[in-house]
Amino acid sequence: MAPLRRKTSEPQDFPWWFVAFGTLCIGLAVVIAVNDLYTQVFTVVVKGIGITIGVTLGAFTLATALGLAIALAGLSNNIVLRQVARFYVELIRGIPILVLLFYIAFVGAPAFVALWNWTLSPLIDRGWLETLLVRDVSLLWRAVIALMIGYAAFIAEIFRAGFQSVDIGQVEAAKTLGFTRFQRFRLIVFPQAMRVIFPPLSNDFVSMVKDSSLVSVLGVADITQMAKVYAAGSFRFFETYSIVTYMYLILTISLSLALRGIERRLRRRTER
Repeated sequence: MAPLRRKTSEPQDFPWWFVAFGTLCIGLAVVIAVNDLYTQVFTVVVKGIGITIGVTLGAFTLATALGLAIALAGLSNNIVLRQVARFYVELIRGIPILVLLFYIAFVGAPAFVALWNWTLSPLIDRGWLETLLVRDVSLLWRAVIALMIGYAAFIAEIFRAGFQSVDIGQVEAAKTLGFTRFQRFRLIVFPQAMRVIFPPLSNDFVSMVKDSSLVSVLGVADITQMAKVYAAGSFRFFETYSIVTYMYLILTISLSLALRGIERRLRRRTER
C-alpha cells in the first residue's frame, strides 16, 4: 500500500501574477532599450547596483552571524548572557533602522574613533601608529554596521524560535547517548530547526535588499543615491524613479522566487 501524501494547505493556482509581472518587466525593458531618455537614466542608475548588492550581502552575513550568537546567548544556562541578549534584542528592535543609521554614522563612529585613539595612545605618541580620524571610517562601512546591528536583533528571534521548536525529547535522547552539547546542536537541533528558521530568515534577506536603499541618506552611491543625484540635476523624477522601482522589483522578486524554491526543496527533503 502506497504511503499517503500529506496535503498542503496552499492552493496550487496557476501563477497569473508572475505572467503579469513578467509582461510588465519585458515591456519596461523594451521601453528602456528604445527610448534614449530611459536608456540614459538606466545607464546612470545601474552603476549603483554593485553597492546595493554588496551592502546587502555584507550586512546580512554579519547580521546572521551576530543574530546566531545572540540567540545562543539567550538560550544559554548563564543568566548574565541571557539578560544581555534580551536587553540587546528589546533595545535594538525599538529603534527605527533609519534612526540607527544616523546614530551609528554620526555618534557611533566618532565614539569608536575616540576609543580607538585613547586605547592605542601609547603607540600613537611614539609614532608607531597614526591618529585615526572620523573621516577615515567610510560611510559605506558605517551603513553596513548599522544594518547589521539592526537586523541582528530580528534574526536572533528567528533563530531562538527555530531552536525552541525542536522536540526536547530528541535532545534528551541524544544526551543519554553521550552526545556533547555541540554535537546535539549540530546533529539534532540545527538541522531540524532550519525548517522553521529558513522562511522568515529568507524574508528578512529580501527586506534587507529594500532597506539597503536607506544607506543613500549617508551619501553611499547605491541605486537610490545614484537616482537622487540624477533626478536632482535633470528634474526627470518620473523617469528616474520608475527605473529605480523597476530595478528593485527585479532584485526582490527574483530573489524571493529563488529562496522559495530552496524552501520547497528543504521541505521535501524533511518529509521523506
